[in-house]
Amino acid sequence: MPTPATSIPAAIRWCGDTSGHLELLDQTLLPGHTEHRKCSDVAAVVEAIKMLRVRGAPAIGIAGGYGLVIAAQEAHSQGLTGADALAHIRARGSELATARPTAVNLQWAVDRLLRQIEAAGAAPDLMNLASHLLAEARQIHEEDKELCAAIGRHGADLIPEGDILTHCNTGSLATGGDGTALGVIVTAWEAGRRFRVFADETRPLLQGSRLTAWELVQRQIPVTVLVDSAAAHLLKTGRIGCCIVGADRITANGDTANKIGTYGLAVAAKAHGVPFFVAAPSSTFDLSLATGTEIPIEERAASEVLAPLGVKAAPAGAEVFNPAFDVTPAELITAIITERGIIQKPTPATVATVLGG
Repeated sequence: MPTPATSIPAAIRWCGDTSGHLELLDQTLLPGHTEHRKCSDVAAVVEAIKMLRVRGAPAIGIAGGYGLVIAAQEAHSQGLTGADALAHIRARGSELATARPTAVNLQWAVDRLLRQIEAAGAAPDLMNLASHLLAEARQIHEEDKELCAAIGRHGADLIPEGDILTHCNTGSLATGGDGTALGVIVTAWEAGRRFRVFADETRPLLQGSRLTAWELVQRQIPVTVLVDSAAAHLLKTGRIGCCIVGADRITANGDTANKIGTYGLAVAAKAHGVPFFVAAPSSTFDLSLATGTEIPIEERAASEVLAPLGVKAAPAGAEVFNPAFDVTPAELITAIITERGIIQKPTPATVATVLGG
């Protein structure tokens, strides 16, 4: 039987009441060390998001929500009132929302809490406002747990027999619950299905080998790690029943932004007739964008490629192309699994039908 999910440390937790603080599991230290970082100011939350101490679209959205509570604390401790206090919170909200530009959940969560500020009037009691913000952030956190469970239920019945290939990390480290794509895998396993999970390393920061493999080992689900460039060869062997990944932003037509390497994996899956599934909550959809060409793609520091995890891997002076995400066209996606149901063969019409647009 798999190890209970509670054996995996919480990626995000709020400690205390409105005067409390945020604690984040520092994922840059995994799998070697398990350490939570205390965040008592917004700058610490922004730094944690930018440096991938907390990562995964749902998780950074939850962290951003709690970050707004801390912004209200900051305004109170600085003696700000009225318009000055609200301006401080809004400015901190902007810093949080733009800490990573591709994942839409972060902007979505910050906007949701900012609506609480708009409803509070021109001169709110800051600690009362902080209480409302904390309740909303906790609600987002709790909702994500429920979304993950629903995605897991829908997806577990969808995936075919055979082993599973996944890319990046989409489990409890990346969400408020058991995960999106990894949540589907866990749900299927706990229902009695048996398979092996093949986890792409996910270069250059190795979220697949460091995080996904670690989560699966904790749950006693068989896992094999492979370098990203071995995925096409593995698909050719015929042992993979399906690929399943998460998402950081999905447009109205079903085009999906996810960790760099996802697009190549989808192309290889299509070439070998292997179903390719995306699992994501409705909050990851950005229906204001018609297609994936409109999604901003974050480019990260050259050092991640030149010296990944501190190990020199390229000569000084070499230039680097380091996009953090790519966009998989909808026509390469077999289905998108959401908490509201399954979007088969994504198109603007099928997306709108399931999401109620």
